Amino acid sequence: MSHADDHAGTGEGTRRDFLYYATAGAGVVATGAAVWPLVNQMNPSADTRALASIMVDVSAVEVGTQLTVKWLGKPVFIRRRSPEEIEAARTTALTDLPDVGSENANKPGTDASDANRTLDEAGEWLVMMGVCTHLGCVPLGDGAGEFGGWFCPCHGSHYDTAGRIRKGPAPRNLPVPVATFFDETTIKLG
Repeated sequence: MSHADDHAGTGEGTRRDFLYYATAGAGVVATGAAVWPLVNQMNPSADTRALASIMVDVSAVEVGTQLTVKWLGKPVFIRRRSPEEIEAARTTALTDLPDVGSENANKPGTDASDANRTLDEAGEWLVMMGVCTHLGCVPLGDGAGEFGGWFCPCHGSHYDTAGRIRKGPAPRNLPVPVATFFDETTIKLG
């Protein structure tokens, strides 16, 4: 074999390798182009993304009453608690609670004391998802149940004035979603 034959063999092998890599690269690009629409269709639609956060006007909510709004397809209870409701919630010992976690997205990892569940320091505003943690029913409010808060008649779960489970099959407190005061009369959910 001559010296020229060595170069021809080397050049041919290099061209063959290049063709393999080019073909594989084109295959990856083509696969990515075909898969992207399938992946992209799993993203939430524009109208769903727009509802990821909403503003709620609470100027008409009187002390001792509740406003229920729909957010992300679920009810949200916004309660302006009375001094009696606040007192009942703040004097409850954590040892009396089946779930001692705050279940508050605004204060993760905190205990279920009333101060860790409310939106404001005074404890007047309580914002919670209105879905029973047992099987997803919507509890009744306005002082319902044995603890003056919410009661789920489907299976008998009783929540206190801070939305904490006190009796019944529900395993956790009503969850507190991400919420803040946007201004004095508007709460932003999400």
